[in-house]
Amino acid sequence: RAQLVESGGGSVQAGGSLRLSCVASQGIANSCMAWFRQAPGKEREGVATINSDRHTNYGNSVMGRFTISRDNAKNTLYLQMNNLQAMDTAMYYCAASRFPGCMANALSAASSFAYWGQGTQVTVSS
Repeated sequence: RAQLVESGGGSVQAGGSLRLSCVASQGIANSCMAWFRQAPGKEREGVATINSDRHTNYGNSVMGRFTISRDNAKNTLYLQMNNLQAMDTAMYYCAASRFPGCMANALSAASSFAYWGQGTQVTVSS
C-alpha cells in the first residue's frame, strides 16, 4: 500500500508563491498522480493531474498559475503555485492512481485515485 506525504504548505500573502511536494513510499512512475484541494465547507476540488507520460491537466481556476510536475527517480510529485489568491486557501492533498493514464475526467473523479496523503494546509491572506 503506497503512502503519500505532502509538505510545503504555509501562509503567504496574495501574489506570493509556494511549492508543494509529495513523497511516495514506493515508485510512482507508472501512476497517474494528482493534486486536490478542499476548503472548509466546500467539496474536494481537482487542481491538476499528470500521467506517466507527463501529460498534464489543470482545473480552470488554477490554469496559468499552478504547475504540476513529477520526479520519478525521487518518487516525488510537485505543485508550483504562483500568484496565489485568497480563493486558493485550502488543504491540499496528493493522490495516486493504480493506473498510468489519468481518466479524462480525473479532476472531478477523486474516487478514481486509490492512495491519498494526509494533506498540507495553504493559507493565502489578501
